[in-house]
Amino acid sequence: MNVVAGVLVGLVAAIHVYVVVVEMALWTSPTGRRIFGTDPEFARASKSLAANQGLYNGFLVAGLAWGLVSGEQDVRLFFLGCVAVAGLYGAATVSPRILLVQTVPAVLAGVAVLAA
Repeated sequence: MNVVAGVLVGLVAAIHVYVVVVEMALWTSPTGRRIFGTDPEFARASKSLAANQGLYNGFLVAGLAWGLVSGEQDVRLFFLGCVAVAGLYGAATVSPRILLVQTVPAVLAGVAVLAA
């Protein structure tokens, strides 16, 4: 694995670690509400849903870490693909910003992995 691919995969994993923390621990805090644009009532009502979503993001982090540690190209590509598809869905159903935050980094990392 080349360094650029490794750094980009690590960046995608780090983005998702951040998302896990916000969704699972900070969802109802002022910071979490600001990041996701929610009000206190909605944040309280959706806290368990956000935590569940955070858990799934944690699985993406675990898969990306597995791909980095193992050096297995197919593992990295599979989890980057999962991130990209989730980002496309999120961009279509929640906010176009997700495309830039999630899908674009995953696709760039995937291209780097394939080029390595």
